[in-house]
Amino acid sequence: MKKFAILCLVCLAITAQAFGATKSNTGNKAELYYNSLNQGKIVYIPHDNRPVSDELSADTVKMVGIDVVVPPDELLGNRENLGDPDKLWEWLEKTVTVYRKPTKEEKRRLKLKSKDLVKDLNPEVKAIVISGDSMIYGSLVGSRKHSLTSKKLEERAAMFGQFKKKYPGARLYVFSSIMRTPSSGEHSGTEDPEYYQRYGVDIFRYTVLNDMAEEKRLSAREEKERAFLEELLPKEYTLDWFGRREKNFNVNKQLLELARDNTFECFALGRDDNAAWSQTHMESRHLKDFIKKLGTERVHNLSGIDEVGMLMLTRAVNDLKHQQPVISADYNWGNGRNTIPTYSDEPIDTTVREHVALLGGKYSERPEGSDLLLLVNTNPNGETLAANLYDNTIKLRSGVRYFVDMVEEALKNRYTVGIADVSFVNGSDNALMAELERRQLFYKVQSYSGWNTPTNSVGFALAQGVLAKSMREDDKNKLLLLRYLDDWAYQANVRQTVARQLSWFEGAGLYSKLGDNKQDIERRATGLLQLFAENHLPPSDFIKRLKVTSPWSRLFEARIQFEK
Repeated sequence: MKKFAILCLVCLAITAQAFGATKSNTGNKAELYYNSLNQGKIVYIPHDNRPVSDELSADTVKMVGIDVVVPPDELLGNRENLGDPDKLWEWLEKTVTVYRKPTKEEKRRLKLKSKDLVKDLNPEVKAIVISGDSMIYGSLVGSRKHSLTSKKLEERAAMFGQFKKKYPGARLYVFSSIMRTPSSGEHSGTEDPEYYQRYGVDIFRYTVLNDMAEEKRLSAREEKERAFLEELLPKEYTLDWFGRREKNFNVNKQLLELARDNTFECFALGRDDNAAWSQTHMESRHLKDFIKKLGTERVHNLSGIDEVGMLMLTRAVNDLKHQQPVISADYNWGNGRNTIPTYSDEPIDTTVREHVALLGGKYSERPEGSDLLLLVNTNPNGETLAANLYDNTIKLRSGVRYFVDMVEEALKNRYTVGIADVSFVNGSDNALMAELERRQLFYKVQSYSGWNTPTNSVGFALAQGVLAKSMREDDKNKLLLLRYLDDWAYQANVRQTVARQLSWFEGAGLYSKLGDNKQDIERRATGLLQLFAENHLPPSDFIKRLKVTSPWSRLFEARIQFEK
């Protein structure tokens, strides 16, 4: 698959009419802009090849004038191919090194001949942002389904230390995941072992009770339920599932020890889809205790995982530019900052502050003087429902009106505003987007995100909002456009329509696994997305060149490109 090269070319070619750009943002001035910001390369290995994790994160950083080099798709894992860590390590070393003439001391010490060269870190590579899951298991999905031995995993984890010793100048930014605990087989999306489809609900509930038992006394009824589930669940499945988790837990401890030894500039430990009580929450608590014993300050333990690559890239950029953005946040009325959203185990305000720290920023309680004010669209009652439910309509709710008033007021006060839309999961709040459209606020904000889990949305809105300060106005708007097309048009609307129409196509397959008629389904999605964009987004002929594909052969996510 092509890494959004088409997108980059079209983005540069989009006319001033599309976003109201003037001649001052094009031509020679654009060349001077990018040349002035060109500060070398960042090598980035994401945890899989989904567009948001992979090319969209990389392309965001490219828009601030820093080249980002990513592996070819065939080396990255996906839903079916768990990835190849050995080939990724080979690719990494080849990509970040160059051959040079040895110094006199090196010639003497290494007993080299006059024509011999030595391999060293390429000085153009300023940072290396790596998914530990890719380099150890092959991919994020690989971390959940592998059958690797503890010995093999320990050897691969140790390679980070060996790499740093071999190339001491390498600035490594590494992120890893604590395995998720889906609440059901449906929520696992076939990305966990097959038996989770049948026993996922029971496994999840069993871990809830185990977690609660460590923190507080279970009632007699809960104790009885836990004992019943222990008998109910087939031993071969629990041994497999908990055994893999134990390996993951030990690998993360090994990586944390490397962080203590200053192998990494920064290390992030993300909690994949979890809940306030779950196995993921329990393991995170134990790892937090381990981090305290190590006494290292280069570790961040936070809720979420798909957004962490984008946050780490932003951290590398901030370190490279020697800057610490000041960020503040505010929330919708009601539960607001105390909302514990779906797929998280902590209040959303805690997540925001952890994400700010990870990207290298400083949190401020007040928006005055901040580089970014993140406004978080929560539901007043604290619920986070699914975007594909019928509740997600354009009907203006009181909470939506209040929130958009907040956005307008912040803009009038000349604050730089980003929006994290977390009132629904897996898509935008349709009522919010309709009101932003009515008040013509789409391109007056710095960033917007409303995709997948609330923590994912917060991370992307923060990272892109911070980076947008170093972008041209039309580039910032292109990123906003992609989020509106993906999070709002596709995730919250088109996806549901296509899912209902699957029976129209012979051999279409299922929502979670498209069949032989995948291309016809993609064409249908493309047509619907074009129609939605024409009805709701600023007019321009590039909308007619939209193309939607399903990179993981399911409707859950889409790759949105612009054809030539």
